[in-house]
Amino acid sequence: MKKFRDAFNGLKIGMHHKAVIIQCVLGTMAVIGGLIIKLDHYEWLAFVICIMSVISMEIMNTSVEMIGNYLNMNEDPKIKAIKDLSSAAVLVSGIGSLIVCILCLIRRI
Repeated sequence: MKKFRDAFNGLKIGMHHKAVIIQCVLGTMAVIGGLIIKLDHYEWLAFVICIMSVISMEIMNTSVEMIGNYLNMNEDPKIKAIKDLSSAAVLVSGIGSLIVCILCLIRRI
């Protein structure tokens, strides 16, 4: 039970960060769009996986940024590279999700 409490606490902390909130809003918009275009079962499966993937990546990115800021508040090229790599993971996940969304939309056109 403690691990679940810790995980939900982490989610609560994440929801106080602008980037995580933005990804949640975008995920909600994707769900609304999916309802409008009437996604089928497999498309919903892909959408949910994509949305959760992007939000998870953003939470991880936020934690990496927090660790980097904790370790060194000054400009450090090594910490900057680590943060940039973490941001790239969010970008790759987001691009993949956008491709899935476009493929679902193309079927409807």
